[in-house]
Amino acid sequence: MKNQNTGYAFCYGDDVDTDVIIPARYLNTSDPEELKKHCMEDIDINFAKNVSKGDFIVAKDNFGCGSSREHAPISIKASGVSCVIAKSFARIFYRNSINIGLVIVESDKLPDETKTGDKLELDMENGYVTNLTTNKKYPITIFPKEIQELIDAGGLVNYTKKKLGV
Repeated sequence: MKNQNTGYAFCYGDDVDTDVIIPARYLNTSDPEELKKHCMEDIDINFAKNVSKGDFIVAKDNFGCGSSREHAPISIKASGVSCVIAKSFARIFYRNSINIGLVIVESDKLPDETKTGDKLELDMENGYVTNLTTNKKYPITIFPKEIQELIDAGGLVNYTKKKLGV
């Protein structure tokens, strides 16, 4: 991932589970192009139509709770979302996101002070997100170098292939 990215926020509350990120009725495919058409539709029917490459999902506590399916982070990444920012993540979603190369970061205050449509700028190198709409800067938790390399490679499979020279 490039170190900086700018996009618009799509904001949600606590406990956004994998069943609303990608409803179970679409789990008969693992094709990212098909999954992105239905991303977030049970919580935000217009999300797939309105999201643009580089935008952000912002949520409160326990984002990605529910089942362990990788379809949820795959659908988010395929939709063009550059980063999910939340106060906290369900652990299996957190790990699945890293494994498929979806950038996720934690922030204590940003989710409470950001509204849908706010313009955000992510600076991974320096560890903060700026809400350009309100001109406030928020620290974020950044990954260790090894984990960031895995995400930058596009996930665990691509990282492993690169390391093996495949």
